[in-house]
Formats: sequence, structure tokens, C-alpha cells
Amino acid sequence: MAATGSEKQQGGKAFYVTTPIYYVNDAPHLGHAYTTVAGDVLTRWHRQRGEKVWYLTGTDEHGQKIMRTAEANGVTPQEWCDKLVTESWRPLWEHLEIANDDFIRTTQQRHTDRVQEFVQDLYDKGEIYKGGYEGPYCVGCEEYKLPGELLDGEGEFAGQKLCPVHKKPVEILSEENYFFKLSEYTDKLLAHYEANPDFIQPESARNEVVNFVRQGLQDLSISRSTFDWGIPIPWDPQHVIYVWVDALLNYATAVGYNENPEKFEATFPADVHLVGKDILRFHAVIWPAMLMAQGLPLPKKIAANGWLMVGGEKMSKSNLTGIKPQDLTSHFGVDAYRWYFLRAIAFGQDGSFSWEDFSARYTSELANDYGNLASRVAAMVGKYFGGTLPQATAAGEAEKAIQEGLAKTVAEADRRIGDELDFQGGILAVFDFIKQVNGYLTEQEPWKVAKDDSEEGRARLATILYTAAESLRAVAVLLNPVMPETSQKLWDSLGAEAALGALADQRVQDAADWGRLPAGSTITKGAVLFPRLEEKPNA
Repeated sequence: MAATGSEKQQGGKAFYVTTPIYYVNDAPHLGHAYTTVAGDVLTRWHRQRGEKVWYLTGTDEHGQKIMRTAEANGVTPQEWCDKLVTESWRPLWEHLEIANDDFIRTTQQRHTDRVQEFVQDLYDKGEIYKGGYEGPYCVGCEEYKLPGELLDGEGEFAGQKLCPVHKKPVEILSEENYFFKLSEYTDKLLAHYEANPDFIQPESARNEVVNFVRQGLQDLSISRSTFDWGIPIPWDPQHVIYVWVDALLNYATAVGYNENPEKFEATFPADVHLVGKDILRFHAVIWPAMLMAQGLPLPKKIAANGWLMVGGEKMSKSNLTGIKPQDLTSHFGVDAYRWYFLRAIAFGQDGSFSWEDFSARYTSELANDYGNLASRVAAMVGKYFGGTLPQATAAGEAEKAIQEGLAKTVAEADRRIGDELDFQGGILAVFDFIKQVNGYLTEQEPWKVAKDDSEEGRARLATILYTAAESLRAVAVLLNPVMPETSQKLWDSLGAEAALGALADQRVQDAADWGRLPAGSTITKGAVLFPRLEEKPNA
């Protein structure tokens, strides 16, 4: 999806959110999409607060794993990356309605030149030195492992040591590398964690990082000399820059580091780095230490999401449990897909996906609670008032309760999604309000009130239906960051654009202002928001 105008940076810092840049050794799966949709919902929410926003995603294209994958497929690493980005990664984000402002690739010159400059600066400051190293290395993680965290192999891997993440044998590497003096930042990092308790979230992730750093940090090998698919070390081109140093710097290079000072000042540092918990240490230890060494400000928050589990194991390409998002969107639709994972799994915790759970929630919450409410209200306004929204002139305690419920919902959803990254809690707050409105209609029984042709009866019927329609106006605004296509359909059905303007321009904090949808608006019964599901396709 195209950038949304949030690229206008003048007049204050943008709310800057990043996903990890994803490794393009294969096509994306549900785990990648989970993090990216979360970032999209967060940034759409802040846009609807009226804030300037910058949302960055992209691809990590260097390293030994990509070089080997390309060789196995008979192409160059650059050809492999170009193919995956063009045919798999960018099309998926467009399909899922991801409104990123930029997409960075680590093979782009705007990145590679700046990375060399950053590393050269550290070298000139004495933060980098040359030394030898030997240790167990996981190509899948692109990381040296500590002996104590390795697993004993069984079966075909008997007698070998395995990576705890990929469950594959590590390689013992011995090479002369350049090292960053990470060990000198142990106390500085601990002091930062102490002074900024919300720097790493959730708390379980913070505790893991703090305990790890308290054990003392080793200097970090920041170059490799046994292969050449990477950014050359500027003072020693026989070495390439360690892929994680290269990758982490995208958060700076993409927003103008050493190239566009005005943009950099208006964007950096990130307000939120969204990461998977398996790459938390890189972001919460190495990245802030690199920034400290360069005298740059640190990100405000690093939020680690949990793993999506299939059969008790993390969903991943190497475990062959990677499910394509399109397998689900073709059945449930894109908006339901965006909604489901944030609704079903508490962000920051591990969560299991099942087709049956998705189907049950779709039918119960989306189709029956939400979709049916929209259909009923449009149908009754059409039947009893010719499709013209009537004026509410007979409001009482029941309507007051709805207005109060809406005010509470807006405040809670705004706090949970916008501030706390509690997507599940924010979505549940909105759906609790939807249930409240459904309950209101059940209690008020407008289909029975419609039989009373008196002036008082007509006024009461008008008030009930206006109350329900105005509630839906607010729901369309609150769910727009989560389900933009569905919210737009509802906005159109309510005839809201003629009076209130574009849905994207509606402010979250104004959603509770009662009476915004004017009487006289044309209500139409459009397509069903959430159609009945077809039979589950065969695997």
C-alpha cells in the first residue's frame, strides 16, 4: 500500500515504528506477517490520533545463509534476493494492506554506504580491534553460540551439538575477525535498563535480557572473512561486516543517517522496535551498545512478540511449519486475518494457531456479533425510515448507557493499543461495546416499537435506530486500523463520508463525541461484512 502522507516530517518528531528486516532465504510465513500486521495496526492507530508516523519494514539480504541458499538454487545471492523481494515479500505486504512508509533492502547503496561509514567511525574511535576467535556458529541464526546453550544431537545428529533454535548442527569456526568492544558496555546497558524499565517489553523479555547482561558481555565479532556476500570492511576489504551489525543499522540508514540530517532528526530514534523474541538480544544488547558507542540516542521501546506455535514448535521455515498467510486469507479474507492473530494471542506471549479456532471466532465474533449488527441496523433504517437516518428525540437512560459505554471503550482501546501495545485488550474492548449495542437492541426491541404508529412510538423507534447507527459510526473508526477494508464498507453503508469526510481522517480520540453522524444521512445495506465461511479446503 502506498505511503499515507506521514512522510511530511517538519514540525516535530514522527512516531517511528520498525519491524525486523526479514531474512530472504525463503518466502514469508505467518510469523513474519504477525509482526508486520501488529506494526501496521499500531501505526495506523497513531495516524488516526493525528500524529506524524513513519513505519519501516524491509529485507535483510546479506550473510552466509543467503549465499548458500542462492548457490543451492543456482543463482547469485543478488538474483535470489531480487526474486524473493519482488515475487514474495512486497506482494504479501500489499495483499495484507500494510501501509509502510518505506521498505529498505540491505543491498541498497543508501544502506551499504552508510553502514561502512558507521563502522569506520567506530574503528577510528578505537571501539573496534582485530583478534582471533573460535567457537560454535549457527548459520541459520548467523550467530556464534555459547557452548552451554547447545543441545545434544540425537538420531541422524547423534554426537553433534545442535542450535537450540534451529535444531541443526552448529559449525566450529575459527577465523581472524574484527571485534567491537561490547564488553565495555555491560554496566552502561544495565544502568539504562534500570533507568528505563519500559525499554524492553514484556517484563519476561526484560528479565531475560537483564540476567544475560549481568553475566558479563563478551566482545562481539563484527566481521567475517570466510565468505564474501556482505558489505566490505572499509579499511580491510578481505572482511565483510557481520550480518547483524549490517542489519541493525537499517533503522538508522533508512531515515537519513549521515545523508539527510533533517529527516534523521525528525524520525530517529525509533519509538518502537517490534521484534521476535528469538532476536531480542541483538536489539536489546548489541544495538543500544552500538548507538552508545556512536553517541546516538537509544530507541524508546523494544517490544518482543511471542512465537506462533504449530504442534508445540515455533513456526519457522527451517522446521517446515511455515504456513503461508495466503492459505488463510483466501478462506477468511484479509481483514479477518489481520484481526484474528491480534485478537486471539496476547502480544508478547506465545500463541497457538488452529484453523478450528479461527473459524469459531470468525463466526461468533465477526459474523454474528459485528456483521449481523451492521446488517440489522441498515435493514431496519431502510424498512422503517426509507434509508434515511432519523433524528434521536427521545433519548433516555438506555441511550445514556450506550454513550457512557462508548466513552469508556474509546479511552480503553486508545490506551491499550496506542500506548501499551495490548492489541488483544483494545480489540476486546471494542467488541465488548459491540455486544453492548447488540444487547441494547435486544432489550429495546425496535421491531416491536415499530408497530406503534403514534408520534411517541415513532420518536422512540428513531432514537433506538439512531443510537445503533451512531454506535456503528464509532466502531468503524476504532476498528479501521485493524480492519480497514471492512471499516470502509461500514463507513460507506452509514453514508458517513458525505458529512464527516474520509474515514482515514477521523480521530480515534473523537470517536466518543456523540452525535457526529447527522440525521438525514443515507443508510444503505451493502454487502455482508463477513460472509458465511465455505467448507475448509482440503490440505
